[in-house]
Amino acid sequence: MRKSMTIRQMISGWAESSANEFALVAPGMSPLTYGRLNDQVDSLVASLRAMGISRDDRVAVVLSNGPAMAIAFLATAIAGISAPLNPAYRESEFDFYLSDLNAKALIVQEGIDSPAMTVACRRGIPILALSPDRDLPDEFTIIRSVATSSPGESPMPRPDDVALVLYTSGTTSKPKRVPLSHANLLVSAHNIEASLALKSRDRCLNLMPLFHIHGLVGGLLSSLAVGASVAIPEQFDPDQVLQWMEELQPTWYTAVPTIHDAILREARSRSSTHREWPLRFIRSSSAPLPVKLMVELEEFFKVPVIEAYGMTEAAHQIASNPLPPCKRKVGSVGVPTGVEIAIMNEDGTSLKQGEKGEIVLRGPSITRFYDDNTEANEQAFRRGWFRTGDEGYLDSDGFLFITGRLKEIINKGGEKISPQEVDAALLRHPGVYQAVAFAVQHPFLGEDVAAAVVVDDNTTEAALRLYLQSQLAEFKIPSRLVIVDEIPKGATGKIQRFGLADKFAAQLVPKAVAPKGDLETKIADIYAEVLGVKEISAAENFFALGGDSLRAMQVIARVRAAFNVNLSIATIFWKSTVKDLAHEISRAMDSASPA
Repeated sequence: MRKSMTIRQMISGWAESSANEFALVAPGMSPLTYGRLNDQVDSLVASLRAMGISRDDRVAVVLSNGPAMAIAFLATAIAGISAPLNPAYRESEFDFYLSDLNAKALIVQEGIDSPAMTVACRRGIPILALSPDRDLPDEFTIIRSVATSSPGESPMPRPDDVALVLYTSGTTSKPKRVPLSHANLLVSAHNIEASLALKSRDRCLNLMPLFHIHGLVGGLLSSLAVGASVAIPEQFDPDQVLQWMEELQPTWYTAVPTIHDAILREARSRSSTHREWPLRFIRSSSAPLPVKLMVELEEFFKVPVIEAYGMTEAAHQIASNPLPPCKRKVGSVGVPTGVEIAIMNEDGTSLKQGEKGEIVLRGPSITRFYDDNTEANEQAFRRGWFRTGDEGYLDSDGFLFITGRLKEIINKGGEKISPQEVDAALLRHPGVYQAVAFAVQHPFLGEDVAAAVVVDDNTTEAALRLYLQSQLAEFKIPSRLVIVDEIPKGATGKIQRFGLADKFAAQLVPKAVAPKGDLETKIADIYAEVLGVKEISAAENFFALGGDSLRAMQVIARVRAAFNVNLSIATIFWKSTVKDLAHEISRAMDSASPA
């Protein structure tokens, strides 16, 4: 792979030289060779061209993980500009994103209902469905289109053409569009390849979603760049990871700390022991990696854990710890990898080694600007440097240590959440007078979302959670909502977001209530086992204790085994305390009993 290549040239190059080598694999599916991958990508590019898609058109992709999603990303980046979106978004969010993108087409999976399709139909956006196939999509079906003029031959992309647009939250409620060129993406993929010494014989188990820069570049493109293979499960399931290790034989996997923790807990709950897998290292990025978790992962898997630092604007990787036998530093995100890093103060003066300040970047993998956002560009780009908003320092060996955030963005396990966006959603509720979202510390996500609200007499926390379910994707909904009489303001009357976690500390931690009865006690034990804590209050929110959708799946599995009751993740979300979940399980058991 050369930095001047495009994604098209990279794929076709391996198709010519390594046509029969495996490119994409997935649990229970037939492997896809580079030759077949090239054919699949070409087929989808042709379908997009037939719809009139040209190089500057943005194509939204709303698919679950898996090889088909990888093919859709590659093809849309070649035919136009790929815009992968989180399938978990609500209709109102899809309405914003499809409008803001001015999307010229939407790719979905045929037979899978999505609110994105409702929005696309309403807006007259052509929808292209990948036909369901047990292995991989062999056909692409235009299920609704609009009349277009004959597209003719559209030129192939050049290295500096935009290949991908992703969103990242900013200091306003409107997310920022980050355009990344073919060169940006492939330079970053090359940097990852070099830092991890990747070879064509390697296989990555990519546990990150392909609507996220970590999954797209950290797992997918870094592997394809060297002619290696990448395994892409349809969804992360901690119960299945060790089985995937056996079936797919990866030499490395990449994920965020919350996924690492779920894998480790599941393995230990099953009394699993390390086996002779070909794994040679584990990669972690997108959120701070707790030292204890790093040590436990290395003890269990018997391989080094490599922590890296990345962000969307840099096409993912910025720095990485080296592989052994080179020096690694616990608590550091490593040394620069093809990116120049400096530490500056507020006026742009470079600081010395060991001095804390804002981490700033420049290099060929970094975007040149945000799309259509003059204010954000003025704030983020200064004299050729990109301002990350992260605080940190470089030590005498050039290792980067991140010490905090200078901006208000909440970094929840690699998902960047604008607190203003959460504010705006809460304030749309007719019973909310004031609202302010803020970050609280989380043991594995790094940060989580909390919010304080002033409401009328008729509005409850449960009502707000129910409302937010229709307004925000699940990961943006505050794990803790506190109803207060007043929100602190500064001398100018502006709400003071910083310090609210300390201000409301007592209200963020509810009073302990001991579980009552056998059912509540058993559920409390399940929570404690999944979350890795000793005692559980019957009134404590599962998500506030460190739970997330991954751990919720583990709770569901244990409840099914213990009570023969099938719960949905939505049930865990709304009945998140021991007491409430016990009531729901009791009700389900009663309704299942014969009259």
